[in-house]
Amino acid sequence: MDAFPAHPEEITLAWWGALLGRVPRAVRWEPIGTGQVGDSVRFTLDMGEGEAPMTLAGKFAAADPTSRSTAAMLGLYAKEVRFYRTLAPQLPIRTPRVLLAEIADDGASFCLIFEDLGPARGGNQIAGCTPAEAREVVKAAAALHAPSWHNPAILGLDWLQPDPEAAARVRALYPQAQAVFRERYRDVLEPEYMALCEELAEITASTERHGETISLVHGDFRLDNVLFDIKGGAEPLAVLDWQTLTIGNGLTDIGYFLGCGIGNALRRAHERELLELYCAEMRARGVAISLDDIWEDYVLGALHGVSTAVFSAAFVERTQRGDANFLSMARGACGLCLEHGSLARLKKG
Repeated sequence: MDAFPAHPEEITLAWWGALLGRVPRAVRWEPIGTGQVGDSVRFTLDMGEGEAPMTLAGKFAAADPTSRSTAAMLGLYAKEVRFYRTLAPQLPIRTPRVLLAEIADDGASFCLIFEDLGPARGGNQIAGCTPAEAREVVKAAAALHAPSWHNPAILGLDWLQPDPEAAARVRALYPQAQAVFRERYRDVLEPEYMALCEELAEITASTERHGETISLVHGDFRLDNVLFDIKGGAEPLAVLDWQTLTIGNGLTDIGYFLGCGIGNALRRAHERELLELYCAEMRARGVAISLDDIWEDYVLGALHGVSTAVFSAAFVERTQRGDANFLSMARGACGLCLEHGSLARLKKG
């Protein structure tokens, strides 16, 4: 299509007709999800008498200017559109099937139209999950990582290559982010966790780190980006929000999920089991790894949860749920990092 709507209110019946090959009689939409960098909606289309309404999901740039400018600066919208255009069809990880994926030349507005995966249950970062749900998410991680593991056909894609300028901007902004995080949460976040955030901020602002490129990395692999029991329970889950997709070490996603994703209590009770499950799923997909092989990268990966909580808190729209979310992320990630000595390992490496 030659043009795309930047907001649900801009969509006309004629536009729907061009996309679907049939013009609906009427369309209504409602917000869904809890995303702070992109705005998601569900469309309900009246297709005529005698037919059940059609439902589709859509995603657009955040209405909040702070969130939108941060996403455009970091190329987040372009990443997600390209993922759905090129990579999603190649990977066994369950994601929404896309009908339209378009983005403006400046990367500041986009439009994604998906299948509706409802009825489904959205993962909740603050409420947490069950051990069974955590196992399904870990299996999904293997379905993302294994096909790309040392696979040059995927890892060599030009649009996935790290942007040194964007990384430099993040480093330059990180002291400001930590200052905001400190001011906002110093009276509610445990002192030992805030001290770890402060130390990581100093390292992040002053050090350019380059790890080995092994696989795809989702980059924000946590419960808020998962739908459970999709299609009324016909399938266990789907993974959403591919704006932070990059290449690096897949254990970053695992350290992130078990750290900031599921909370300290569940992680402590099931950490070894979930890591063993990940290794077994990877082996079943042709990647021979063991717990000993992945431990170091897993522990270091948890630091990504700390930095994401700090940076996101400062540079996306502030909401009550957002505050609870970032505190949840920081507590889980810092708990893992302190227990397993993540910062000491980072300094050694």
